[in-house]
Amino acid sequence: AGKLLASIQRTDTEQLQISISEYRDKVILLHFALHTDDGATWLPTKKGVTFAPDQLDILSDAIEEAKKEFMTEEG
Repeated sequence: AGKLLASIQRTDTEQLQISISEYRDKVILLHFALHTDDGATWLPTKKGVTFAPDQLDILSDAIEEAKKEFMTEEG
């Protein structure tokens, strides 16, 4: 079982769910997965990407750089 960290609504029937999950009962992963609404619940699709713990600093640095770029463009 995983822990849902955030959901980002993309359309009325599609959302990106960000979660922490276990792989083979020992490796903890950060998982970005696209889900679709079947009318009753959100179902995972095959579209997504997973990050290992040693990749999180790279991901975080990229997000921080993107935030700086967006702030520069908006200012």
